[in-house]
Amino acid sequence: MSRLDFTPYRRTTVGFDKLFDLLESQVRNNAGDNYPPFNIERRGEDEYRITLAVAGLRASDLDITAQQNLLVIQGKKRPETPQGEMLHLGIANRGFERRFELADYVRVGNADLADGLLTIDLVREVPEAMKPKKIHVGGQPSLEVVKHDDANGSEADAA
Repeated sequence: MSRLDFTPYRRTTVGFDKLFDLLESQVRNNAGDNYPPFNIERRGEDEYRITLAVAGLRASDLDITAQQNLLVIQGKKRPETPQGEMLHLGIANRGFERRFELADYVRVGNADLADGLLTIDLVREVPEAMKPKKIHVGGQPSLEVVKHDDANGSEADAA
């Protein structure tokens, strides 16, 4: 088992304890079980997709729960009723639980099951109150939300 040591960083940072604890717990919890296999894809600045290979499971066999900063996906094993004598059993039919820690303001947008792949779309929506605001000097009390996709810089120069 690999061990991460964040001691040098803990000595020189303040307020990052939760982040270091999260990283260390992920190494401990995910050391052994890699079932079911999954991909995590970034689809845009604030859009992500998790894809799990859940061949043989139906939508009714899956339970997806989104809590604050945690996404839990559970698959329930169905009882097998083989038609004949099983000579080789190589397709996994077992229950699982996969957990994903989510950043603040990330929510599940959609979940779909097709061709043995469970896709879960995630969206990060930062509340308007949390976005950076431009403060004008010289008696103008109004605040403006700072725009990131400013193509020609005219809005920033006008301030």
